[in-house]
Amino acid sequence: MNKYYFLLALLLGIHLFTIAQSSQRMVRLAKIEVDPKQLEAYNQALKEQMQAAIKKEPGVLTYYAVAEKTAPHRITILEIYADSSAYLSHIKTAHFLKYKETVKDMVKSLELIDVSIIRVARKPDNYSNR
Repeated sequence: MNKYYFLLALLLGIHLFTIAQSSQRMVRLAKIEVDPKQLEAYNQALKEQMQAAIKKEPGVLTYYAVAEKTAPHRITILEIYADSSAYLSHIKTAHFLKYKETVKDMVKSLELIDVSIIRVARKPDNYSNR
């Protein structure tokens, strides 16, 4: 039973640390409309860029890319960076520049919206494995 309380305290501590650190985070929504005829190629380029950024850049913390069910060519990406300098470094990387060059004729519109995290609620990462 003591292990359970220790684990719970550890998870709570990590969660509170994450909340405290969120004020430094740079959080952005990228709203993208892709040429529907090029959607498959766009999704592949996005996948490669996201995987490279997460693997190679410690300051890139999170990417969630979602598509509207009724309009899959409308994509929204939630991007979370450690801070604004991590973002500025990210947009200079070879993998990001390759992505931008690859998709330049696929993207019909792009809107970048900076947002603030006001609340976080989530289950532990291992919750779904039960």
